[in-house]
Amino acid sequence: MTTQEPPQTLSVSQLNGLAKQLLEDCFAQVNVTGELSTLSRPSSGHWYFTLKDDRAQIRCAFFKGKNMRVNFSPEPGQQVSVRGKVSLYEGRGDYQLIVDSMQPAGAGALALAFEQLKQELLAAGWFDTDTKKPLPDTIRHIAVVTSPTGAAIHDILSVLQRRWPSMQISVLPVLVQGEHAAQQIASAILQANIWQSQGRKDFDVILVSRGGGSLEDLWPFNERIVAEAIHNSALPVVSAVGHEIDFSISDFVADIRAATPSAAAELLSPDQSELVSKLHLLKGRLANSQLRRINRWREQLLSLSRRVRDPRSQLREQSQRLDDLEIRLQRQWQQTQRQRQQRLTAAIQQLSLLNPERQLKAKHKELSTLNHRMQHAMKQLLQQQRRNVKNTVQQLRALGPEQTLNRGYAIISNDAGTIVRDASMLETNQQLNATFSKGKAELIVQKLSR
Repeated sequence: MTTQEPPQTLSVSQLNGLAKQLLEDCFAQVNVTGELSTLSRPSSGHWYFTLKDDRAQIRCAFFKGKNMRVNFSPEPGQQVSVRGKVSLYEGRGDYQLIVDSMQPAGAGALALAFEQLKQELLAAGWFDTDTKKPLPDTIRHIAVVTSPTGAAIHDILSVLQRRWPSMQISVLPVLVQGEHAAQQIASAILQANIWQSQGRKDFDVILVSRGGGSLEDLWPFNERIVAEAIHNSALPVVSAVGHEIDFSISDFVADIRAATPSAAAELLSPDQSELVSKLHLLKGRLANSQLRRINRWREQLLSLSRRVRDPRSQLREQSQRLDDLEIRLQRQWQQTQRQRQQRLTAAIQQLSLLNPERQLKAKHKELSTLNHRMQHAMKQLLQQQRRNVKNTVQQLRALGPEQTLNRGYAIISNDAGTIVRDASMLETNQQLNATFSKGKAELIVQKLSR
């Protein structure tokens, strides 16, 4: 009897890790169609939603690096088709689908996504005509972004071989349908611009093209990533996608839209037969123009030959003219000298009138006169001031106390120097000071009589 070993004990995280690995190994790539539900877009840029049908649902995570390529605005309740891998969120043990891409489900949904992106880019100004780049006047090298095995490149080469065989063509091979087509088309447009900026290629224009097909077949040319590559291209871009009735987002964003690949080739190339006809026409016009010019020159030469005179006569005439010019020059020189002499004489006379010595003598005389007048005025003013002082002194003496004292009066004051005008201000035995016309005396009050 054998004993069975007990099963290995796992932690929760180990179990979830093993389950996640098993799911991802078994369901590495699945396509699922269902209805969007509970769609949320946090600030991280990731999308979290539930995909359901009438019987079941599954949680889905669509991370930022992948969902930026979605070219429509998904809404809850919308039927979509997603591709991704089945996984497990170990933190909660939730079974989920990690989404790599999303498309509307059905042709009607594709048309809705087309219209949504069209309106969005229209509002952003990507279709404005004033932002379109013109084609160069001369096109020598075309970068063709298309499938190297498709009908479009065959039509383009056939037209160019017929119209302008010397046109240089560089095919940048890409897928034109399928899930990786949009990324390859955008990368090829970017690569053409890089080569041009680095000088590795001398492209004049980029032609993005493919043949006709259903809306699903043409869908890569309706992807935002392709529209953005065309919008950011420094080289002008011509879009020729599908048949004449087909319109794609790349047609609206491109600088020029051609109805078909063949029409694009005709647009970008001159017609050699037309150029040959124009060359013959120009050749005839040039020959006629040269013939008319030669005839005109011949007539002018004959006319000039009739007008040519004897050179000796011309020499005599030129010699006489030279003598006349010499005489006129001498006269002019003499007249100029006389005018200069007259201006010099006038300047000397004017300078003598402005001689500062004369002005100094006149100013000195004027200064002497003013000085004499000032001295005389000062004497008169001094005499008048002396008279005023004398009169003032006499008035002061007449009004001063000296005259009163001379008549026998005295000025009585107390010890504080206050003049006594009333006996009521005095007290018995108070000492007083008496000022006379000549001298002073000290007094003592013995008796008061009020």
